[in-house]
Amino acid sequence: MASAKSARMQDHFTELTDPRRREVVYPLINMVVIAVCAVICGADDFVAIAKFGNTKRDWLGRFLNLTNGIPSHDRFNAVFAALKPAEFEKCLLSWITALHEITGGQVIAIDGKTLRRSFDTADSKAAIHMVSAWATANHISLGQVVVDAKSNEITAIPKLLEMLELSGAMVTIDAMGCQTEIARQITDAGADYCLAVKGNQPTLHQGLVDFFDDHLEDDFARTPARFRQTVEKGHGRAEVRYYHICPVPEALPDRARWAGLKAIGVAISNTQRDGQNCSEVRYYILSKYVSARRFAEAVREHWSIEKPQPDCPQSDNLCVAGRAGYHHRRGLARPGLVA
Repeated sequence: MASAKSARMQDHFTELTDPRRREVVYPLINMVVIAVCAVICGADDFVAIAKFGNTKRDWLGRFLNLTNGIPSHDRFNAVFAALKPAEFEKCLLSWITALHEITGGQVIAIDGKTLRRSFDTADSKAAIHMVSAWATANHISLGQVVVDAKSNEITAIPKLLEMLELSGAMVTIDAMGCQTEIARQITDAGADYCLAVKGNQPTLHQGLVDFFDDHLEDDFARTPARFRQTVEKGHGRAEVRYYHICPVPEALPDRARWAGLKAIGVAISNTQRDGQNCSEVRYYILSKYVSARRFAEAVREHWSIEKPQPDCPQSDNLCVAGRAGYHHRRGLARPGLVA
């Protein structure tokens, strides 16, 4: 695989096997470069790819040897149908990674999504579920893995992580991926993690709830803590978010199982819309005791790739301010009482 310091597409597709056995007329790298550039510009079939190549022939000729011209759409179709998908994906990922150049602290969000309209009614095939890696700062998809119909995200995430160059990055994953093996894989790759914790890790989750519920009472007077508050207003909605991050306490239950665990955090969101209050609390474990700003950015950037949640219904008592029991001088909701 080419060094990530080079962003030349030719350098990253050297390991792609040419499926043609006869003497070739069009170099494989020509077909790859033309196809990738065409798709980036909106081409969605091989006819459009060939048309793009002919339209941009002068520009492409600055980088490629086009002595034999641009392949036909049938030629593109035949060659790409014979390529090995895994090889092509590996080369493409190497090139994309070089383009955005993951730097220290880059947030890589791992999230699962079901593809819309992917359910095949005629063949009774289930909808396609994929786990994707997203470079949040540069808005680039780094890779995707299809979740096997008889498996789940827990088995797909390690496969996706193996594809990525993680060194120096901050990997964020929702509660499904909060697994000890995944945390160890991330730290072994020279990266840090920020993992959401919910009921699938009951001992750890309850320990976080008890810790923050206790220390919110006196504004963290008895333990080191970093704090950040953000306010967003618009479209008749006001949302105040509070972020607290603390060094991992020695007495935290289950802490020994998590590789490199250095900090714990809580993110509390209080939203007011149409005179109704809604609160949400999320807990996190981190392999690095970062600043409150950095913690907030990691949490928010991961939320950005998730589907927006519907507004809290008025009938949901768990989201009513009185039920949440605001007791903190900053107006925080009591973590132990909010779903």
